[in-house]
Amino acid sequence: MTGMLGELMTLLLMAIALGMDAFSVGLGMGMIKLRMRQIFYIGVTIGIFHVFMPLAGMLIGKALSEQFGSIATLVGGLLLIMLGVQMMLSSLQKEEGPLITPIGAGLIVFALSVSLDSFSVGLSLGIYGAKTLLTVIMFGVVSMFLTWIGLLFGRKLQGWFGSYSEALGGSILLGFGLKLIFFT
Repeated sequence: MTGMLGELMTLLLMAIALGMDAFSVGLGMGMIKLRMRQIFYIGVTIGIFHVFMPLAGMLIGKALSEQFGSIATLVGGLLLIMLGVQMMLSSLQKEEGPLITPIGAGLIVFALSVSLDSFSVGLSLGIYGAKTLLTVIMFGVVSMFLTWIGLLFGRKLQGWFGSYSEALGGSILLGFGLKLIFFT
């Protein structure tokens, strides 16, 4: 019983660590004017990506972990930098809204960028079985909730910072992308 509880706590801590990416990026993205329905769909989409990305990583296997792990981190970081710079530039323009929004294809890019690290974790986990099902479900649920919290908090910050909120959100995404590339 104690071993199972320890294993659940380990999985929960891993899920929180992976979901913190989604929280941080959600915080920045939440500074765009988003409706509650959009926030709901963004959280669900990121949760789904945090289920299937580690599962795909597990299916590819542990043998490729080191090679793909660094590539996935680099791609995720570059996507976040691109989104961050785009948000900052669009905040300087008088047009309404950013070029990439978390809707449609933009939502897929957004979800992919924050779930690539879970692909790397899936590669390192390597073996697929009953524990894997629990792991990927926990990754998805925790990421979904942390995304919602980040988006809702970002939405509050957007109200406080007004027109500067999109630039601030973009700088958060840019900083997080740089962190992924240079400090992981």
